[in-house]
Amino acid sequence: MQIDIQARNFSLTDALRNHAERRLGFALTSCDEHIQRVVMRLSDINGPRGGEDKRCHLQVVLAGLPDVVIEDIEADLYVAIDRATDRAGRTVARRIGRQQTLLRQGRPPISGAL
Repeated sequence: MQIDIQARNFSLTDALRNHAERRLGFALTSCDEHIQRVVMRLSDINGPRGGEDKRCHLQVVLAGLPDVVIEDIEADLYVAIDRATDRAGRTVARRIGRQQTLLRQGRPPISGAL
């Protein structure tokens, strides 16, 4: 699984990168063989003005299935990462489970394009 973490409108610290990679590992390891790439875009929407403006945008590229795109906005970037990765893990697992159920039933698989 290839992980690409990008920061926009702020500098990405080693602590934040490590936290993001660790959370992605926790959330997506069980589905690792189905995931081609994960792109995480972290941004500070309002800059120094503060408020609930820290965004974590996740795109999980799956083999043979539509991408999973999750976004979360919080006041704390660590919380946004936690919530987005948890949701992504559940969504990816659910989508892969549906695909495997359809294949077992002999139905055509879900196409990669919507």
